[in-house]
Amino acid sequence: MARDGSFHCELEKSKDKDENGNQVTTVKCRGELVYGTAGELKERVRPLIPLGGRIIIDLGDVKHLDSAGLGALVGLKVSAINQGPCILELANMTPGVLELLRITHLMQMFLS
Repeated sequence: MARDGSFHCELEKSKDKDENGNQVTTVKCRGELVYGTAGELKERVRPLIPLGGRIIIDLGDVKHLDSAGLGALVGLKVSAINQGPCILELANMTPGVLELLRITHLMQMFLS
C-alpha cells in the first residue's frame, strides 16, 4: 500500500457525560500518524487536557504509526496524567498499533 503522508483529526464533543460525569471528547484520527504529521494531533489535543474530562483518541483509521506518532501519544498521555483531572485513552487500535505498543512495553500505560 502506498503511503501519502496525509493525516487529519476531527474533534467530536459528546452532548452526554460518561458514567462518572466527565465531558467526553473523541478525537478521530485518519491517515498516517508519523514524524511530519504528529504535530497536528498534539496541537488539537493539548488544549483539551487542562479542561479535564475524558479524551478518547480513536486510531481506527490510522494507516501507519511511527516513533514520532507514538511519542506524540505518550506525551499527551503523560500531560493528561500530570495535569489531571483528565483521562486520555486510545480506542479502536489496529493490530499494528497494538503490536507497536506491545514491543515498546507501552501497552500498560494506555490500558491503565
